Amino acid sequence: MKAINRIIDRARANPLRIVLCEGDDPRILQAALRATREGTARIVLAGDRTRITRLADDEAIDLSGMELIDPADSPRTEAYAEELFRLREKKGMTREQAQQEVRKPLCFANLMVHLGDADGSVAGAVHTTGDVVRNALQIIGVDKSFKLVSSFFLMMLCEPFHTLKGGLIFSDCGLVVDPDAEELANIAMAAADSAASLLAEEPRVAMLSFSTSGSARHAAVSKVVEAARAVKRQRPELAIDEDVQLDAAIVAEISNRKLPDSKVKGRANVLVFPNLEAGNIGYKLAERVGGAVAIGPLLQGLAKPANDLSRGCSAEDVFHVIAVTVVQAQTARESAAG
Repeated sequence: MKAINRIIDRARANPLRIVLCEGDDPRILQAALRATREGTARIVLAGDRTRITRLADDEAIDLSGMELIDPADSPRTEAYAEELFRLREKKGMTREQAQQEVRKPLCFANLMVHLGDADGSVAGAVHTTGDVVRNALQIIGVDKSFKLVSSFFLMMLCEPFHTLKGGLIFSDCGLVVDPDAEELANIAMAAADSAASLLAEEPRVAMLSFSTSGSARHAAVSKVVEAARAVKRQRPELAIDEDVQLDAAIVAEISNRKLPDSKVKGRANVLVFPNLEAGNIGYKLAERVGGAVAIGPLLQGLAKPANDLSRGCSAEDVFHVIAVTVVQAQTARESAAG
């Protein structure tokens, strides 16, 4: 079974509340309709009621089964504005500014997640990545287990021509430009958690480099090695290779030759890139040349799930991100419960 189908099945087993703040975009409504009909999520649409219902009528989309909340007249808006003021007062926000900001659907949606009125949010079909990430950071905040928020792509290699089959986590391919060793270690641990949650496999992490096990000496290699060793100190049980070239990370025969003591053994399901340049090139090569399906960019390291979309996304992309967000929320609940 494809990894994305396992994720969808898991979401259906316990569909949680996902808030979408761009319901005036037809792709969002189409994905929301599918998620509702298939029982993947309990959808909340936050936004201008008139615009959303007009678009739904134009697109012949049935909104029954979804909750529609307009921040302009919601009974929650006043309390949300007060919470936003509390969160941002030290950054100079006034109550008047909070009352204005909370009426923006993106802000309102993330406050729903922050306050437990929704389990996760999805945005980015209309908003920029910068706006989506900034708002999530300001309202939802960083998970206490990490020091930064990063991104990943769920890469699906499920076609007959793929010699490497299944799902892979690529990180960070969309957010942190040039992480230092500590930041790279945080990205690696968050990506390992993403693999455990979404792939239903033990994470096997490869810290990618142009060097394998010290075959080259350079500051860029030293950063990767330092990051990997920091991960090993914090998570000694995790299978992780230090500086490793891509072929040794995913080809068992090459790994056996170059890294005979590897715990990953050429079967990495988490590829951690040394910087955003490498990560962005890597995922696009896998997608455009290798025929992989890229789901994301997805966010990791937040206190509660909030995910970004590409502005070029399709309705199917949105549906997949909704399902991923449900599973992330399920995992967060399980972790909080003990």
